[in-house]
Order: sequence, then C-alpha cells, then structure tokens
Amino acid sequence: MTNQIRNPKVKTAAVEVEAVAEPVFDLEERTALFGENIIRLVKGLKTNAVTGPLVSQLVRACTSIGANYCEANDAESKKDFRHKMGLCRKESHETKYWLRMLAAAEPAIAEKARPLWKEAKELNLIFGAICRRTSS
Repeated sequence: MTNQIRNPKVKTAAVEVEAVAEPVFDLEERTALFGENIIRLVKGLKTNAVTGPLVSQLVRACTSIGANYCEANDAESKKDFRHKMGLCRKESHETKYWLRMLAAAEPAIAEKARPLWKEAKELNLIFGAICRRTSS
C-alpha cells in the first residue's frame, strides 16, 4: 500500500462512505475504494421491483471499473491495454447513469450518491484521457 493520506471514514445516516482528503493517485486503489463505497451505499437499500435491477446493474458496472483496470495493468499488448482502458471508461460512464437512475428511484439517497457520481465522472475523464493518449 502506498503512503496516501485519507480522511477517516465519514459516517452518514445509514451508509458509511470513505471520503478521500486528497486525490488518490493509485488508480487501482482508487477504483477499489470507489466500488466499496458504492457497495456500502446500496447495502442499506430495501430491494423492490425497481431498485433491485438498478442496484444489480450499478454494482456490476462500478466493480467492473477496477477489475478492468487491474486487467489493463497486466495487458499482453498495447492493443489489449487500450481495449481494457476503453472498458474502464465505458463502465465509469455507465456507473454515472445507474447512480442517476437509483437516485431517481430512491430520492432519500440522492445526497449520498452525489459524491459517488462525481467520482465516477472523474474516473471517466481520467480513463478518457488515458485512451486518447494511448490511441496514437
């Protein structure tokens, strides 16, 4: 683990979300924390016909970001690396969508979802920049 300074866990009403004081520059760690925070968010939700599928899609998309990033780090070629980074970009974009839909379905979590949506947006911009720089 790298020497990163992070705030202690910030407790919210029903969800414990880990806040980051400074940006974490280790993307593997950052994507893992992001997935963990999404999981913490949705664990407290009551499942119904609407939230069940949204939660399932959200968890798949957000955890896929970190998994694809790990795979990109072990890529067998530049082409494979670019492909995995493209998947990270797509999954982070999809995560923003599912967070928005979940917040619409469960307005009570909208404020807790907002910083996660912002993190998904930042990750999307980071992976987009990596994709642009490696495409040439």
